[in-house]
Amino acid sequence: MERELEVLKNAIVDTLNVYPDEITPETTFLGDLGADSLDVYQIVMAVEEELNITLDNDDIRKVTNVREAVALIRTAEENQ
Repeated sequence: MERELEVLKNAIVDTLNVYPDEITPETTFLGDLGADSLDVYQIVMAVEEELNITLDNDDIRKVTNVREAVALIRTAEENQ
């Protein structure tokens, strides 16, 4: 499994108490996982800490699903 996806999944599982099998690239944070803005913030903080990156707040607000989040994480890693 790709490292970025694995780190993101772990952060989602830890924050939202969902099963990893529930998380696919098409899974949406709000609709499918029921995450609120505080949940998303906690997920972002965990990913940033684990991967030693910084994600742009404006870009984070545009992300709706796991696939988009992974793409954002990869972009942040490439720009470090």
